[in-house]
Amino acid sequence: MDPRKLRLGFLLAAGAIVIALLLSSGPRAPSLMSPPVIWQATAGAGLLFLCAAWLADARSMTFGLAGTALAGGATLAMLRNPAIAGSAGAGFWMLVVAAWLASALCVVNLAALRPVRIDRQNILNILVPLLFAAAVFYLWEVGVRGFGVPPVLLPSPSAAAIKFASSLPMLGADFVQTFVRGVLIGYAIGCGAGLLVAILAHRYAFLGRGLLPLGNFFSALPLVGIAPIMVMWFGFDWPSKAAVVALVTFFPMLVNALTGLSASGHIERDLMRSYAANHSQSLSKLYLPAAMPFIFNALKINATLALIGAIVAEFFGTPTQGIGFRISTEAGRMAIDMVWAEIALAAVAGMGFYGLVALAERAITFWHPSYRT
Repeated sequence: MDPRKLRLGFLLAAGAIVIALLLSSGPRAPSLMSPPVIWQATAGAGLLFLCAAWLADARSMTFGLAGTALAGGATLAMLRNPAIAGSAGAGFWMLVVAAWLASALCVVNLAALRPVRIDRQNILNILVPLLFAAAVFYLWEVGVRGFGVPPVLLPSPSAAAIKFASSLPMLGADFVQTFVRGVLIGYAIGCGAGLLVAILAHRYAFLGRGLLPLGNFFSALPLVGIAPIMVMWFGFDWPSKAAVVALVTFFPMLVNALTGLSASGHIERDLMRSYAANHSQSLSKLYLPAAMPFIFNALKINATLALIGAIVAEFFGTPTQGIGFRISTEAGRMAIDMVWAEIALAAVAGMGFYGLVALAERAITFWHPSYRT
């Protein structure tokens, strides 16, 4: 970022701190000058923002992050006051604006850095998403609690986290029922069948011409219409959810794998013919390695589709556990904090599953140009 823009941004954040110290933090609350700890933390954040503006380079990120932590901590501490929570005043929101502006400057600058050392770049690749997520959850927290949004409409992240921590046994049982039994088994069946059919369709052209329109037809079927049928066919337990997941993941794997198997060039195919290689040898030495990036692309797509399919399928019949079952029943009871805890569980499971597939892709397709450049 341009040093002048960086300096201007931190000066604006420091100016917002000064305004926050002068204004009231709530209709029935005094200004920020009265609680010693709050105003000291606020003033410290302002001084750190001034130091960051004076440096206006990569070193200013340390001061900016420290000031953001102080300003954000001060606002969260202020929300413990009943006179502020639900009716926050202009002083409180100016402090929130200062913390948001400084955090945005830090995230944008850190994302633009290109350090020479690879280990530092790896640290930045982890730090930037974490800081961005922290800023989003911070704004969510102060927005919900500062404006007094009813928990039945949108609970704060802290309330959802407390519910998550207090419901770990229930969440563990739901995770096993939905993810371990429904998602993983259906994912393996759907992706394996899609890959096998793609290999056969690549070997026999008439299968490719006949199966692709049929697969496109099944992929266009609405999930809410398939799920009740699978429940009637396979019962209320996890087999019906695995069947839905297998059906959802089959077509993306079929299309991507078939495209990948056809991705090898004429020169490579002519070389295999010159070696008198049969189809099995060409498949193992040429076609499958060339298709690996496409296959992993399908695996990553299916990693999220499988979880969505299993959760939606549980809305139409399941035992008394599972992520979809819990979301449906707790929403009917207006226990929205539990609903968000289940959503967080599904998000963490989906992110972890996607990350494992991405790590496997990097380990297997390390030779691909996308990893060598």
